[in-house]
Amino acid sequence: MKPSNVLVLPGWEGSGPRHWQTLWEQKYGYRRVEQHDWMRPLRGDWIARLEDVVLGCDEPPVLVAHSLGCILVAAWASTSRNASRVKSALLVAPGDVEREDIREQLPSWVPIELDTLPFPATLVASRNDPYCSFERARSLAMAWNCRFIDHGPAGHINADSGLGSWPEGHLLLQELTT
Repeated sequence: MKPSNVLVLPGWEGSGPRHWQTLWEQKYGYRRVEQHDWMRPLRGDWIARLEDVVLGCDEPPVLVAHSLGCILVAAWASTSRNASRVKSALLVAPGDVEREDIREQLPSWVPIELDTLPFPATLVASRNDPYCSFERARSLAMAWNCRFIDHGPAGHINADSGLGSWPEGHLLLQELTT
């Protein structure tokens, strides 16, 4: 698989320089799906952008989503006629946009789509994620028909979690690209 067909989908506010997604882009040449506005994400705009990028891939892409990026994958897959083009997805630390404190800030993202994903996916969740309870992450994995990985107490599985380039996560991704 060409590195340019591994599509990195950061969450709200993007992924900073120490985030494992950014480090993977730098190390492996994966391609970030740039959004119009990382600070005020609009669901329809983000879905349209993902659609454009998927259609531009010359082979079935693999999606690598974090936080709001996971919710984007589910929303896009439920509306796109091109979701079957995706080879697989790694979904890490989904953000629960239906929680009242988050819903108020991201109203266009409610409700979370709960349709089964039309491609293989693995969802990795933390037991102490401040943006999504472990139980909620497990229920999303079940609804989306994802393999579920318990990553233990790792916060939001981001730069603040001290994962560096997160080699364990990259092994999960490699399983999805073969």
